[in-house]
Amino acid sequence: MKETVSANVGGRAFTMDRDAYAKLSSYLGNVNSRLEDQTTIEDIEVRAAEILAELLPSSAMVVTIAMVEQAIVRIGPAEQFGAVRNAQSGSSQQACYDSGVRKLRRSRTDRSIAGVCGGLANYLDVDSTAMRIVMLLFLIFGGMSLWVYIILWLLIPEE
Repeated sequence: MKETVSANVGGRAFTMDRDAYAKLSSYLGNVNSRLEDQTTIEDIEVRAAEILAELLPSSAMVVTIAMVEQAIVRIGPAEQFGAVRNAQSGSSQQACYDSGVRKLRRSRTDRSIAGVCGGLANYLDVDSTAMRIVMLLFLIFGGMSLWVYIILWLLIPEE
């Protein structure tokens, strides 16, 4: 069984397996590091979304790594977009595509109240049900109060 991720690619929502998401994120990040024109970068992302939509027999299906590889072949390798720019001149959008950086975000899909436990579970790579049980135990046995949960709710940004 493969873990899936909900992703917005070029303004379209897709359900992707984790490997496909990582590959597409890496590719788009690599393209982004080579181009300065934000419009061109967005056009490439929209084209990737169009190709993935063509390859999906149904919108309820999951995007696989093979589909992402096919899209990359049709768009072309990142190297065709030039040399990697200096890291100082890179845009802030680069961080969005960097698959090596994990960010703590409240989950919009895996939530019971505010998505805090779902976001923490995703960040720590544990089951969200186990995270909820741990949080409940902390609440019951005084290790964490309701106020800390509310503070986390306010401080952790949503996906």
